Amino acid sequence: MLSQLSPAIRQYLVVTGNYWAFTLTDGALRMLVVLHFHGLGYSPLEIALLFLFYEIFGVITNLVGGWLGAHLGLNRTMNIGLGLQVVALVMLLVPAAWLTVPWVMAAQALSGIAKDLNKMSAKSSIKLLVPENAQGTLYKWVAILTGSKNALKGAGFFLGGALLMWLGFAGAVAAMAIALAMVWLLSLVLLKKDLGKAKSKPRFRDIFSKSRAINILSAARMFLFGARDVWFVVALPVFLSQTLDWNHSQTGGFLALWVIGYGMVQAVAPRITGKASGKVPDGRAATGWAAVLAGLPALIALGLMWGMDPAWALIGGLLVFGAVFAVNSSLHSYLIVSYAGQDGVSLDVGFYYMANAMGRLIGTLLSGWVFQMAGQGSIGLQACLWISAAMLVLTVLISLGLPTLARNKAKTASAE
Repeated sequence: MLSQLSPAIRQYLVVTGNYWAFTLTDGALRMLVVLHFHGLGYSPLEIALLFLFYEIFGVITNLVGGWLGAHLGLNRTMNIGLGLQVVALVMLLVPAAWLTVPWVMAAQALSGIAKDLNKMSAKSSIKLLVPENAQGTLYKWVAILTGSKNALKGAGFFLGGALLMWLGFAGAVAAMAIALAMVWLLSLVLLKKDLGKAKSKPRFRDIFSKSRAINILSAARMFLFGARDVWFVVALPVFLSQTLDWNHSQTGGFLALWVIGYGMVQAVAPRITGKASGKVPDGRAATGWAAVLAGLPALIALGLMWGMDPAWALIGGLLVFGAVFAVNSSLHSYLIVSYAGQDGVSLDVGFYYMANAMGRLIGTLLSGWVFQMAGQGSIGLQACLWISAAMLVLTVLISLGLPTLARNKAKTASAE
């Protein structure tokens, strides 16, 4: 059946399948680590530190990974990412006494390198599989890839919580390592050789973008994702478990459903933002949607301050925040692929996702530190939400500098 499809479609399916499999294990591993080590008595700040190297190496990997992709080809960087994730999972299969903070941080560092090599490769590949004048199709394919990835990341959260209860920490990690190793072996065979290799070899200093539009978009992306992770990564799951007394399955299941819904909205974002009427988004659209998002964390914080039932305030607030954030994320994902140059696309995409990883790093550290310093519980979560609102205001201000057209040719782009 695959042989009847065009080569571009076949490669798109292989890239997407790799990305899906990786994302499922990545989401499950994150939830496993948060819940398992919280159950062992680790503080919120200590849990945040477990992800420190994951995020730091994500920043480094996106910078260097774009250069590697241009030199080696995106097939190789994607397969290296899959292989490193298998190694990271195996590292967590040591006896429980060896699972010290430095060891888990080292495993998370490998996982961070793997995740961003995989994501940079997947997003860059789409640029090369779509004709340059088909901006509507590019937006649609990026939205489907990004949305489906996040839906599966949500499924990974649920899977992580469920596997922790059914198989225990070691059993869950072993099952994921075996499954991902099989995907990696298939990818080595199916993924096209030299996909994305630049015709002119870029110099190492070219990892830093010279495009004003990409620099502005990258800065906006950093604060956008910092605003999400400052309350979502550590503060929210610990609050649900500690303050609302939810068990692992309830916490993992709720966050899973949220991320799945978030991914579904991302996948249909082109319809929401006007592609159905023949429009592709530009900087004005990104600014407007960021402005809509900016007030939502403040409203959730005010609801908690005014004594609303925390469960309902969070559930309702998260549903609205997730939907609007999903549109923002999808718009950004399209704009970076659209702004990126055709030759050596991974350099521009890698630089942009470096900023994305920097935002996650800042948000993750603040999530654990602020939540703990503010006294945990409702007060700690409110503090994280106010910082989230401030970061989103910065996102809006930065986005004002984005071009009003996604590309110079976007005036004539149609919805394929």
